[in-house]
Amino acid sequence: MQEANELIKQQARYVSHEIRNQLSISEVYCEVIKKHLAKMNIQNESIEKALDCIQKSAKLIGNSLLDLKTITNINPQITDLNNIIEESIRLSKVYIFDKKIDITTNLQNNFRILIDENKLQACLVNILKNAIEAIDSKGTISIKTLSENNTIKLLISNNGKPIPQKLQKEIFKDGITTKAEGSGIGLYLSRNNLIAQNADLKLVQSNSKKTTFEITLPTLN
Repeated sequence: MQEANELIKQQARYVSHEIRNQLSISEVYCEVIKKHLAKMNIQNESIEKALDCIQKSAKLIGNSLLDLKTITNINPQITDLNNIIEESIRLSKVYIFDKKIDITTNLQNNFRILIDENKLQACLVNILKNAIEAIDSKGTISIKTLSENNTIKLLISNNGKPIPQKLQKEIFKDGITTKAEGSGIGLYLSRNNLIAQNADLKLVQSNSKKTTFEITLPTLN
């Protein structure tokens, strides 16, 4: 049984890697086509919308494939926290679509951390995606880092719809979701993956003014 599970994990990682490569190629070709159209002074709304749709779809699928990477064993490496945050923001912006959402950062230092980058990035993208979906049409998302008591705290806040009070204590349980079509697995996996690396994820507050999640990461000794 264990050998079968390991095989599934390896296949999931392989499939994720190969699909993401093809998605990257698709995005590059979209940019090439756009440049050729501009060079030839060709304006076609249908083509432009189709190319934008392909690029957005590629990013959405790519984000989803991050979950496949998190199925594999934990592989912590020394990396820069700010780089992970900035890349997570870039990936998450595809979910904004036609909303007017400002994502602001207040990053204290470029902390060096020992973490599985894929798992932390998947966690951040999941939280940012949830924040974007909680905002109806216009709002703000803020990301802040600080050092406290030999730990690094990463705070992600938004001013969208709050998490219902009755779900706030259960939001990290498997299957618990606030969405009509949600799976309730995102926050559950995110927290478990962090706990396995001596980190943690918790809900600090969620009310009509602000919802804040806090990721606690150990400092690099």
